[in-house]
Amino acid sequence: MDSRSLVPATPSFQLPVANLRSVFQTQDVERKLAKLHDKEHDHLRSTYERMLERGPDRFQVKPSGVPEMASLYAQLPNFTDVLDDVRRHVALAQDSRDGLEVTPMLLLGPPGIGKTHFARKLAELLGTGMSLVPMNSMTAGWLLSGSSSQWKGAKPGKVFEALVDGQYANPVMVIDEIDKAGADTQYDPLGALYNLLEHDTAHAFVDEFAEVPIDASQVIWITTANDGRHIPEPIMNRMNVFEIEAPSPEAARQIARNLYASIRAEHDWGRLLAPEPSDDVLDALAALAPREMRRALMTGFGNARLAQRDTVRVDDLPRQGIAKSRIGFMQ
Repeated sequence: MDSRSLVPATPSFQLPVANLRSVFQTQDVERKLAKLHDKEHDHLRSTYERMLERGPDRFQVKPSGVPEMASLYAQLPNFTDVLDDVRRHVALAQDSRDGLEVTPMLLLGPPGIGKTHFARKLAELLGTGMSLVPMNSMTAGWLLSGSSSQWKGAKPGKVFEALVDGQYANPVMVIDEIDKAGADTQYDPLGALYNLLEHDTAHAFVDEFAEVPIDASQVIWITTANDGRHIPEPIMNRMNVFEIEAPSPEAARQIARNLYASIRAEHDWGRLLAPEPSDDVLDALAALAPREMRRALMTGFGNARLAQRDTVRVDDLPRQGIAKSRIGFMQ
């Protein structure tokens, strides 16, 4: 798979230098298309035609330097080890002709502490977009690897779609709640990951629908889980495992403060509210899991405006949510 250097002209691209990388070979697609009979497999035919029309080349992020990540460290204080790992991978690529590669990672920790939010922030930093695959609703491996074109309703898998229909050779793929993947006797939802998480075998990943080798070796994999005991050992061994703890009380206050500021800045109505929350509001928000903070703040902002105040008070926050959402570190 070849690569050619260029700089995409997208203003929001935060790591602006990229290579062009071929994610499939055109001749492979042409051979498959030539073998189809005239009136067979319309969906498969249109897939091959779309591949040829779009061509095989996709952007692969090429950092021009280690990005400024101070705001992410402030927003995600309990993800310091993970952010350090990302910076190391960026540093490896910055002075070479290689694109950015990140070792697959598993974010392991209790629900509600921001694992999926971290994945979204990382995708924003890299500028490659994100595909989310929720494993708690996954019943068959074909959601990742595609289903055979012989089946009714067959279609390509998420990996194929991200690489062929997307713009990037190294998109962020998030496998959410991997520990909740159910398997029956016929299909293994995690089966495709045995090859996809291995750099060498991912170079020629074959989607079962298109049956054309795809270079998925540059995909940035982030998996999340609440309980590592339900993840097969061979899958665990293919990833860097980071145990994410609930933020400390002070870190939780900082998360709440940053979230208050970001929500206020994102909305025009934010100008009508005080730039900083009060200490007692921060204390109340710090008792919540990070997942619950945004909902509590939105309720608080709304109640403050109903009362025609520019400040959010503790009694503006949802009492029931605070009572039931207190997490262990506050007890």
